[in-house]
Amino acid sequence: AHLNLCTSQSVLDELTAKGFRSVQLWKRGVSSDEFGPDHRNHDMRDLLSNGQPGKTILLYVGRLAAEKEIERIREVLESSPRYCLALVGDGPHRASLEAYFQGTNTTFTGFMHGEQLSQAYASSDMFIFPSTTETLGLVILEAMASGLPVIAGISGPTCEQIEDGVTGLLYDTGRPGGLTEAVSRAADPELRERISGSASNAARRFGWSEPSAQLLNYYQHVLKEQKETAGGAGRRELADEDA
Repeated sequence: AHLNLCTSQSVLDELTAKGFRSVQLWKRGVSSDEFGPDHRNHDMRDLLSNGQPGKTILLYVGRLAAEKEIERIREVLESSPRYCLALVGDGPHRASLEAYFQGTNTTFTGFMHGEQLSQAYASSDMFIFPSTTETLGLVILEAMASGLPVIAGISGPTCEQIEDGVTGLLYDTGRPGGLTEAVSRAADPELRERISGSASNAARRFGWSEPSAQLLNYYQHVLKEQKETAGGAGRRELADEDA
């Protein structure tokens, strides 16, 4: 390929180490108009909590697939009855997850988009991101823009997006009880409010204007290089014919 774009520095470094060429970083972005704390909605909170809006709502948004390691969140639900989990999204692993979480305070909402998705983020209390296989995880930035404290497993991409203890909380997925401990920390009202504010402010710096301009610039650069290469080849052919 003339251009390989990566959405995180850690993936770029990995591909470069494996010998991939023409690799560049495409910066992340989020629509600050679409996501924000002002989208909080009482009816949505009631839906996410299955009629228990007084509980602490843990939110997951994304494809329901085996590699997302969503099963890890069950340990938090079993640690205290004050938590409930809302899984927003759909995918091939849904039936398995419904069986696994049976008997817990878990709600499967199915796919959401637009205002409904914005409300789901803003109406929850914490965002849980257990997967360590993502190349970026745009949902992290959407959650941050919505004012949610993000609790994520440590990986290259999550460390690029989250400053531990400032814009979210990172935990070691290999440590038993690590996720539950992180959620318990975030349950402190003062810490949660501070992280929520910092996360929202940090996300505002990542609008789509700059990444879009960057992408256009990459394409223009590739086209220019190909045009120059084609022109050079044409001149060589003419020279060969003259000879």
